[in-house]
Amino acid sequence: MVHQGEVEFLLGWMDANREVRNQWPAKVIYPRLVAALEDGKIDLDEEREIMDILLATVGGNTATFINESSNSSALPLTAPQPIVLFEQKIFCFTGKFASGSRQWCEELTSSLGGVVSPGITKRLNYLVIGEIGSRDWIHSTHGRKIEKAVEYVDAGSNIAIVSEMHWHEHIPNDLR
Repeated sequence: MVHQGEVEFLLGWMDANREVRNQWPAKVIYPRLVAALEDGKIDLDEEREIMDILLATVGGNTATFINESSNSSALPLTAPQPIVLFEQKIFCFTGKFASGSRQWCEELTSSLGGVVSPGITKRLNYLVIGEIGSRDWIHSTHGRKIEKAVEYVDAGSNIAIVSEMHWHEHIPNDLR
């Protein structure tokens, strides 16, 4: 449950740290907090909506064991999800993958004619986010790669940010 005092604190913190408000995930959360507090009080529906967006931002609450990561968030994904082409396209992978190790994902992509990059560049075609969040990420739902890709997309780059599941759906059946 989210209480009004918590929402007011979070909004106050974002107001005091304005540079954060334009970065993902704050740029998704901030307008909703402002709207919820517009009338000076938060009703039950607004509490639920804010809780849902906060949980989505941190990848939900699916961890069942101590030190286990929750699922990664779907908020920064490109919408609608594009067709994933491999030949001569540049891919970067981040997070932990349910379909195999990151190395396996990279090798499979290379075998299909894709080029694997260790980091985010403006020439990148696809950032593939593993379905399992990583405790190593700088934020609880994303790390610097996702942050940088979102920054480039906001500046006009054509980077498609896709989920592991979406990427995997484009792998030929005989290679899965």
